[in-house]
Amino acid sequence: MSGGRQRVGIAVLGLGWMGQAHSRSALRIPSLFPERAVDPELVVCADTDPERRERAVRDFGFARAVADWTEAVGAPDVDAVWVTAPNMVHIPMIEAACAAGKAVFCEKPIGGKPEHAVAAHRAAAAAGVATGVGYNYLWAPLVLHARQLIASGQLGRITHYRGRFLSMYGSDELGLLSWRFQLDQAGYGVTSDILSHSVAQAMFLLGPIEEVIGMRETTIRRRPLPQGTASHYGRGRPEDPHGEVENEDFASMLCRFAGGATGTFECSRTMVGPESQNAFEVYGTEGSLAWNLERINELQYYRRGTHAETGYTTVFGGDRFPFHGAFVPGQANAIGFEDLVAIEDYAFLQSLATGEPFSPGFAEAVDVVAVQQALIDSWDSRTWQPVPAWREGNRA
Repeated sequence: MSGGRQRVGIAVLGLGWMGQAHSRSALRIPSLFPERAVDPELVVCADTDPERRERAVRDFGFARAVADWTEAVGAPDVDAVWVTAPNMVHIPMIEAACAAGKAVFCEKPIGGKPEHAVAAHRAAAAAGVATGVGYNYLWAPLVLHARQLIASGQLGRITHYRGRFLSMYGSDELGLLSWRFQLDQAGYGVTSDILSHSVAQAMFLLGPIEEVIGMRETTIRRRPLPQGTASHYGRGRPEDPHGEVENEDFASMLCRFAGGATGTFECSRTMVGPESQNAFEVYGTEGSLAWNLERINELQYYRRGTHAETGYTTVFGGDRFPFHGAFVPGQANAIGFEDLVAIEDYAFLQSLATGEPFSPGFAEAVDVVAVQQALIDSWDSRTWQPVPAWREGNRA
């Protein structure tokens, strides 16, 4: 304890992009949230890359770094484990952390296939450990405000939802064949990687999805093979050896929500133009909302009226909305992507100290992958598919 606060020793498994983001969050939380109930401590980082291990200690302040992730998970001075490694190694890491009695925060999608999230949820429920999942966009202050507007009835009865996550990270045909494009390392493609964000956001705002139908496409079928460790932002040459892309670049979906609204979704990693367009539109009988990650600090709000001055109003982010003031005071002073990571990590750590339930956890991840499974089933059947009730009566 420090000043009445609970110490939480953290292990981070994988110091790639998201491992670094979560490590920075642990460093920032004390300065951002002085009224916190917890003091995070970066205890150990596990990574197979020697340079990353060296950087973990030198630049991020971890007490130590190891090559073997099992050593980090089992360490007695570790209370919580952040799983930020490639998708297909999530499950052994999660199961080992649960068996060791550690709280677990995992980056989505928890494994690469729907059954992996189910297995993770069961392991955590059996061990009785706290869980969190990195659907970080849910924590954008204006997304939280949108949820409050919807719940309060300001939009009337919700009739339609449009969700999309259109990204260019895979649009270059010379982009390397990294792990994200391979079934044995990533599992499914955009439905696991970015549609999971859109579906999580939709259910966060409107509630459960009951049935779906959709399609998929692999737009770029071959990519240059990497030499050594590769990021999906890396680039090869036309003359380099190429390999097959094994999962989907594009997916779309129609759905019906349990509350009666209809929905449409699109996700792509190969479209040219939208650079990171994680966006939603919510339509109701009395108004509508629209938000786009590319303009993270703006919410478009339309309210039905009979006067001449109708149209969308731009609501700018500011310290009147949840969490925003921890980063900057006033109105229309912007926050960014890693601030959302800091918010979700703070909320998860607070839950460990206070005992309050945290959401989204592995149970909510099961809800998301149940929608994904119904979509996958529709690819072959070409028919509407019901969303399986995989966690009914089994909430963590």
